[in-house]
Amino acid sequence: MSSPLRFDGKVVLITGAGGGLGKEYALAFAERGASVVVNDLGGDITGDGKSSSAADKVVAEIQAKGGRAVANYGGYIIVEICCNALFTPPIADLIHRVHLRGSFLVTRAAWNHMKNQKFGRIIMTSSAAGIYGNFGQANYSAAKLGLLGLSNTLAIEGRKYNVHCNTIAPTAGSRLTQTIMPQDLLDSLKAEYVAPLVLWLCHEQCQENGGLFEVGAGWIGKLRWERTQGAILRRRNQPMSPEAVRDHWDEICNFQNATKPSSIQDSFNTLVEVLTAVDAAQGPTGNPTSVSTALYLALSQLSVVGQKLPELQFSYSQAQCILYALGVGMSTREPDHLKFLYEHDPEFCCLPTFGVILSQAAIMDGGLSNVEGFNFDLTRLLHGEQYLELYKPLPTSGKLTSRGVIVDVLDKGSGAVILLDVHTYSGEELLCYNQFTLFIVGMGGFGGKRTSDKAKVAPGHLQCFCLFQAALYRLSGDWNPLHIDPSFAAVAGYKTPILHGLCSFGFAARHVLKHYANNDVSKFKSMKVRFVKPVIPGQTLQTEMWKEGSRVHLQCKIKETGDVVLTGAYVDLQDITDAVAVDKLPEMGTLRSDLVFAEIGRRIKDQGPELVKKLNAVFHWEITQGGRTAAQWTVDLKSGGGSLQKGPYSGKPDITLTLSEEDFMEVLQGKLNPQKAFFAGKLKVRGNIMLSQKLETILKDYAKL
Repeated sequence: MSSPLRFDGKVVLITGAGGGLGKEYALAFAERGASVVVNDLGGDITGDGKSSSAADKVVAEIQAKGGRAVANYGGYIIVEICCNALFTPPIADLIHRVHLRGSFLVTRAAWNHMKNQKFGRIIMTSSAAGIYGNFGQANYSAAKLGLLGLSNTLAIEGRKYNVHCNTIAPTAGSRLTQTIMPQDLLDSLKAEYVAPLVLWLCHEQCQENGGLFEVGAGWIGKLRWERTQGAILRRRNQPMSPEAVRDHWDEICNFQNATKPSSIQDSFNTLVEVLTAVDAAQGPTGNPTSVSTALYLALSQLSVVGQKLPELQFSYSQAQCILYALGVGMSTREPDHLKFLYEHDPEFCCLPTFGVILSQAAIMDGGLSNVEGFNFDLTRLLHGEQYLELYKPLPTSGKLTSRGVIVDVLDKGSGAVILLDVHTYSGEELLCYNQFTLFIVGMGGFGGKRTSDKAKVAPGHLQCFCLFQAALYRLSGDWNPLHIDPSFAAVAGYKTPILHGLCSFGFAARHVLKHYANNDVSKFKSMKVRFVKPVIPGQTLQTEMWKEGSRVHLQCKIKETGDVVLTGAYVDLQDITDAVAVDKLPEMGTLRSDLVFAEIGRRIKDQGPELVKKLNAVFHWEITQGGRTAAQWTVDLKSGGGSLQKGPYSGKPDITLTLSEEDFMEVLQGKLNPQKAFFAGKLKVRGNIMLSQKLETILKDYAKL
């Protein structure tokens, strides 16, 4: 027998829990260990009045059984009004405020908490009237079906945060139906026959998301949409008439070979197929016409986002690791290169950037080029940016699996940008993650968004590319003829074949590893670059690097022309940091602010977990003196027990505050109002400015600071 479902340590908020279904849910959750918030305004069946007694009684019943519960009497009137006079404006407005807007507001209040803790379960209560409609209940049905649309969108947006949302349409006896239903029917429609479904959907083991269920009398059924094959009635450059609709009506309504769409992508996929069929019917090439291009591309964009690429297998030997090292410029002329070129070297290892080779087939062979609904000309494909992250050093041989997904498509005007995420595994162990940013010339202008929240965001070093470098690098698996065939390069608009962007990527990574990590591949964590201009084999690449904390920033130029070819680039290294331990902070310094942050460090040491719970943010200060940065401090109150770091911060703080040493001390002492300092330009703020209101928690009691 399987173990019972428990909710120990979980908090459940139930609206309308003073009676009926809500009360049954509250009792059931409490019995299985949950802490329950019993919300009920206490109105009567008409929606009038207000009382705490309904919620209090349920709380008392739970507590009497040893459970944990508290009452809440606020919020909207959670009642169901069932009558025929539903078109009067006051009642119509109340129905929508109670059922639709009330559910929205409660969910909005809980949403960020669920996202931050990476867990949440939401149940929306619709009804059969909302799904099917019912005589005399127009606005009630509209509100209830609106809940389904709200639930479906929340299911999509919450999926990556482990926040699931489902909808139920229960049939159960309640105080609203007890006067119109016979007792034997009420006994068959008890609320306790609905609660088990709700408990299962709310449990952490349940992965159901975006579902719609009818439930009642001990029966549960899942609903889904069904769609006919339909009929294409339009021909290019010809009008579409209502007579054509009439003449094809039976075909339009024929469910014999119905499909079962499950997402908006299915809808857009169909429209893309229709556009293709319409254009191909009379067009010589089958390509979209100029009239439909923008719509075609917009629909294509929406249909491919979220599509998974076929799973790819990659087997390699030590020879391929060596070939890759040669391809990115390793040479036996350098003694410390031997461990990357000789399989019997006692320190033989694989270059970290070989991780891009493991997943690059996702772009071509059986990968991106075969995604349904998104076709493009290979000669128009450019590599825009690359992000690579390693979770452990790569093995020198093995059989790996890569899984890719298109996470976004952007409209850059002159072209479209595809963000492609690829995770590579050895068995079930994740080895590395790549994000390819691919630019397709000429496919922009379809009205899509320009940015995405899914995008990953000193001494010189010279390296000359051999004339045959591209020919050598392609042997590692990037067979694009752009890098070897002069005629193909000419079609793409280049005078000569160009070097692979990922070859430059590998060169830059080598320079960083040699200069800052003594070629220790275990120090490599991740790397991100943006490809700006192409490199011609035979040119000399110059890598400029500067280190801040554990992050090495870099850009690459062509020495002969001065053109920047790699920018916006960095390498994050492992176990290399400029952080200052909290218990070793200086007692005194050249700046008075050093003493302030030393005291803040002691407060973190004493109250860290409590401060993390209260603030949940990373604060970064840049203290200037004489117009130059004199000190940098980061207070991390978002992870672990909190920490304080002196020097540049390699991560992304939630808020950065820049001000002079003198102004910092005056603000701290209350002599300078922060708001006035901001508007006067003395205080500069980047990031979430609202977080500045929380600073009082760590800066209060100046006398001790």
